[in-house]
Amino acid sequence: MIEALLVKRAQRGDVGAFVELIEKHKTALYKAAKSYLGSEEDIADAMQDTLLASYEHIGELKNTSYFKTWLTRILINQCKDILRQKKRYILSDQVEETVYEMPENDREFYELVKELPEDYRMIFLLYYGEGFKTNEIAQILDVNENTVKSRLRRGRDKLRQVLCY
Repeated sequence: MIEALLVKRAQRGDVGAFVELIEKHKTALYKAAKSYLGSEEDIADAMQDTLLASYEHIGELKNTSYFKTWLTRILINQCKDILRQKKRYILSDQVEETVYEMPENDREFYELVKELPEDYRMIFLLYYGEGFKTNEIAQILDVNENTVKSRLRRGRDKLRQVLCY
């Protein structure tokens, strides 16, 4: 309820309300960007581009209760744009894996999620890490809700195999 009021205020041009919304969701945005991008510089670029795009287009958000979903979708699109741009300039076998520190309490979760195929990782992060519902994830990733459900089930099966061996 409070978030919906902040969104409405931000849509009317209240910069303070927009900043408050972003502060509330910045950790979730960072985690989502981290699951797509390896380097801190790319994560910062994606987040900055997301904030700019969301500020410019917040008036277009029709349902204020979907603010977090809408914001996360913008972020994922920004991450995909960055990955597309990098592929144009860097051959994949020349890329070094970037090591970054994650909070200790998230380490086991992210280590497990790394075992999953790439198209399952974001779904797991959004579902288990951020608490989105399957229909919201379907909207964010622009896939069918049944696809989200089947990837969750298959992902759980894969993790069960990893943990049992």
